[in-house]
Amino acid sequence: MANPQDYTVGWICALTAEFVAAQAFLDEEHEGPREVAQNDNNNYALGRIGSHNIVIAVLPDKEYGTAVAAAVARDMLGSFPNIRIGLLVGIVGGAPSPNHDIRLGDIVVSSRDGGKGGVFQYDFGKTIQNQSFQETGFLDQPPTVLRTAVNALKGRCELKGHRLNDDVDMALKKIKKREKYSRPPASSDRLYRSDITHPSNSSKGCSVVCGDDSSRILARAERDEEDDNPAIHYGLIASANQLMKDALVRDKLAAEKGVLCFEMEAAGLMNHFPCLVIRGICDYSDSHKNKDWQGFAAMVAAAYAKDLLRPA
Repeated sequence: MANPQDYTVGWICALTAEFVAAQAFLDEEHEGPREVAQNDNNNYALGRIGSHNIVIAVLPDKEYGTAVAAAVARDMLGSFPNIRIGLLVGIVGGAPSPNHDIRLGDIVVSSRDGGKGGVFQYDFGKTIQNQSFQETGFLDQPPTVLRTAVNALKGRCELKGHRLNDDVDMALKKIKKREKYSRPPASSDRLYRSDITHPSNSSKGCSVVCGDDSSRILARAERDEEDDNPAIHYGLIASANQLMKDALVRDKLAAEKGVLCFEMEAAGLMNHFPCLVIRGICDYSDSHKNKDWQGFAAMVAAAYAKDLLRPA
C-alpha cells in the first residue's frame, strides 16, 4: 500500500469522465493509500507523472458545486499532508468572443487578470439593470510554483508547439471505451448566435431542433496548419454554483470581465486549496449543451496537466 506522505500533487476532478482521463495520463499507477484520515469520504487513484507522485480524487456522483469541491479538497489535504501542488482539471463551457477564438476541444488555464487570481466568482457579484456587472469578492491566485511552471510551458509551446494531440492518442490506448474520449468531427462544433435558444422542452439534438442554417450559426474560419488545434487560452475563469446556460449573460461577462469560460467548482477551492484550474471546452455555456465533446475535452485538459508536470 502507498504511503500518503509521499504524495505532493493533488488533482481534483468533478466527473467520472475527468477521473478516467486523469488516470489514463499517469506514467505509473500505484496501490491505494495505506491509510487515510478519519472521516475522509474520498476515493483516490494514486500514481506518478515524471518525478511527481499524484493523488487524484473525484467528487461524489451527481454532486456538483463549490461546497462539494471544498469538502473533497479538505479531506484530501487531511489524508495527504505533503501536497504542495493543487490542480483542478476537467471540462467547462467556453465563452467565445471577438477577442478570444475559443472552440470546442480548446483548453483554458486560469491566469491572473486585472488583479484577480485567475478565478472570478460571479455569484459573489450583483447585476444592476442597464449597468455593468459588479463583483463583491475575488479569489486567491495559484501558488508561485504553478504560475512559474505555466509560464515555462507557455514558452515551450511557442518555441516547439504543443504535443497534446499525440499525448491524447497515446492515452486513448489505455481506455476501453475509446470512442467516448476521442475527438468528435469538426462539423459538430456549432456556435449558434446568442439569440438562438434550444427549446427547453425538446430532447432532440441541436442539429435537428436548431438546424444547420448558416443564418443561425456564427461563421468562423477554419484553423490552418500554423494554428494550434486545440488552442490553449490563458485568462479568467468564472465560477459559480449554477450551470451557465445563457448566451446573453455569457457574452456580457465575457465583454465586461474578459471571462473565457464558466464552471462550478473552482470558487470552492481557491482560498482553501490554492490550485491551477485547467479546463477543456465541451460546450459554449448556452442552451445548446450536449455531451458529445465531454470525453475529448476531459482528455485535452488532462494532457495539458501532464505536460505541466513532466520535465521539458
